[in-house]
Amino acid sequence: MGLFSPPKKHANKFNYIPRFYDPEKDRREQRRRELRGQSADDDTPYAPGKYIRTVREARAERKAQQKANSGTPRALMVFGVAIIIIIAYMLVPRIVNIITMANSKSNPVVEQAELDNSTFNPYTPITIVPNDYQEQ
Repeated sequence: MGLFSPPKKHANKFNYIPRFYDPEKDRREQRRRELRGQSADDDTPYAPGKYIRTVREARAERKAQQKANSGTPRALMVFGVAIIIIIAYMLVPRIVNIITMANSKSNPVVEQAELDNSTFNPYTPITIVPNDYQEQ
């Protein structure tokens, strides 16, 4: 395919602009100095791992400050326990009442006073009363 290309009028050119001052490089260097916490005048040579150490130390310092200032987890825990106690105080008597009602319905005790003598039901159990009378 390169066999039939039209001839070029000019040779390939590179877009190289020689600079003695690179503003992008200057901005990068300034940002690095700010991250390291150094002033703009300080031109100490780079040591391997220098940026990583400064970031790690800054992160450790932030975590230490957060841990010192954090009182909210304890307050949140106390608030949660108080809510649980209030809910238990409100619900436990109702639950106990429901359980006792369920037990009384499953094991009915028919008392003699509750029976209605005016109607006859042949299927009611007969109560037998012992004879305590003694004839003399």
